[in-house]
Amino acid sequence: MNRYPLWKYAIILVALLIGGLYALPNLYGEAPAVQISSVRSNIKIDTALLTRIEETLKAADISADAIALDGTSIKARFQNTDLQLKAKDTIQKALNPSVNDPDYVVALNLLSRSPAWLTAMHASPMYLGLDLRGGVHFMLQVDMQAALTKRAESLAGDIRTLLREKNVRHSGISRNGQSIEIRFRDTATRDAAKIIVQDQFADLDSTESADGTEFKLVTTIKPVSARSIQDQALKQNITTLHNRINELGVAEPVIQQQGLDRIVVQLPGVQDTAKAKDILGRTATLEVRLVDEGSEARAAEAGAGVVPFGSERYLERNGMAVIVKKQVILTGENLTDAQPGFDNQTQEPVVNLSLDAKGARIFRDVTRENVGKRMAILLFEKGKGEVVTAPVIRTEIGGGRVQISGSMTTVEAADTALLLRAGSLAAPMDIIEERTIGPSLGAENIAKGFNSVTWGFVAVAIFMCFYYMFFGMISSIALGLNLLLLVALLSMLQATLTLPGMAAMALVLGMAIDANVLINERIREELRNGASPQAAIHAGYDRAWATIIDSNVTTLIAGLALLAFGSGPVRGFAVVHCLGILTSMFSGVFFSRGLVNLWYGRQKKLKSVSIGTVWRPSGSATSSNSVTTQ
Repeated sequence: MNRYPLWKYAIILVALLIGGLYALPNLYGEAPAVQISSVRSNIKIDTALLTRIEETLKAADISADAIALDGTSIKARFQNTDLQLKAKDTIQKALNPSVNDPDYVVALNLLSRSPAWLTAMHASPMYLGLDLRGGVHFMLQVDMQAALTKRAESLAGDIRTLLREKNVRHSGISRNGQSIEIRFRDTATRDAAKIIVQDQFADLDSTESADGTEFKLVTTIKPVSARSIQDQALKQNITTLHNRINELGVAEPVIQQQGLDRIVVQLPGVQDTAKAKDILGRTATLEVRLVDEGSEARAAEAGAGVVPFGSERYLERNGMAVIVKKQVILTGENLTDAQPGFDNQTQEPVVNLSLDAKGARIFRDVTRENVGKRMAILLFEKGKGEVVTAPVIRTEIGGGRVQISGSMTTVEAADTALLLRAGSLAAPMDIIEERTIGPSLGAENIAKGFNSVTWGFVAVAIFMCFYYMFFGMISSIALGLNLLLLVALLSMLQATLTLPGMAAMALVLGMAIDANVLINERIREELRNGASPQAAIHAGYDRAWATIIDSNVTTLIAGLALLAFGSGPVRGFAVVHCLGILTSMFSGVFFSRGLVNLWYGRQKKLKSVSIGTVWRPSGSATSSNSVTTQ
């Protein structure tokens, strides 16, 4: 009656092994570390740089616990923060001789102390939120008016180009704030221009006015379009911030919109506040120019001549010099998307670009007139430009779809697309709020949260063992498994644990024991009604299951509502709450019944069970600590 088949015990054993394995990294803690990444894409992070860093630290008599190449960065782990700070200064001086023009980002970080064999199995500790790990919090204000002004400037250029193509003469086009003023000598020309502008620019409202002897057409961005422009600027800034923060190697950064024009950035574990502010405030612009193909330019590329007038010298990603003309054909404003892909014929890695209407028209004209020549795509950052790629124009390219190909790997194609897609901020931002939470305060919060969970667990376990005896011990073991599985799940999902999450963990312990209380009381009820111990155990688990399902499902619905509609700390609480409900149903019912079946199920003539005092109806004797069958 109370026997589990072998496969159910196998499930319990597998759950124990997996839970223990993936919860284990959380016991090792974190070590202070220094992370090195490149500022520009033409500077590679490779084994040569790794060797150079090792030699630099050795010369300074600084011992590192581990130095490893991790993707696009090098991470060096140290025993304490004193060595970490000393190593950071030493590496900074060695790699960045010029403070104003650094080639590498040397930032402080925290890394897990988990052994290599755990890391190889992709077993990682939970991410800790800002309140537990320490770090920095920024509130950024996006200059929405600057975004509108930038858009108005672009529209003014579009209108100038369109009127020239339509042979509509005007006396001048100027931008006054976010308005565009076009002057004409007569009303007929003004009316013709108004019709053209209204047909081609649905985002603009046009009004007529007189200005002395001239007639003026004033266009402004419609309120609905202005809101859309501001929303797009905010989203692009958030995307760009995500890409930049990757340089700091922050695990689970929080970057989210707050209100209509603000962005909240939380960087857990970041100790280098100045470096974080530098990366967040970085500006980058994208430009497309033609390569100078003249003989003087070729000599200058080889280093044997002077750069000709009207051209400039920049370095390509592979370090080769390229002489490009100063005239800018397109900017990043005309680029709507950039995605890596593969050429349909050669299957080589390529980058597919999408241009807006203005960019598509300019690109078509330029490519038609310069077939066989090279076109350079440059990225400017901190006043320095680099040539991302310089392909040869094979044919006229129309439709706003451009494909960049060449000797690129899939990684380089993805990196190039990333730089082109989100290399610059759509609108400037100012830091209006900054908070720093030190690692010591984070450690104090962890200690308090850990103590609350520990003492909560101990108190529940003592009560259960005292009140339900052996069944209380089984309930306490199941509760321990529930906590183990919850930590393992959070680690496997790489969820971020915050202080509200730890509060939810303590709450889950109290809620998880409810299932065992229901089961134990149901077993007691069956024993009071005269059932045999084996029958009481069987009926107790079966009849309590429906009640347990109902109570947990209703609680889970509330948790899912918090997860769907909450934000910030509320979501952190909800994640732990929902996962805790799922693990408690497994441990409180499936696992605890397995232990009971293992202990009592093999006894064919079971006389009594240790489940505390079972109160008989009035007139009957009571039995303490055990029940004897009649």
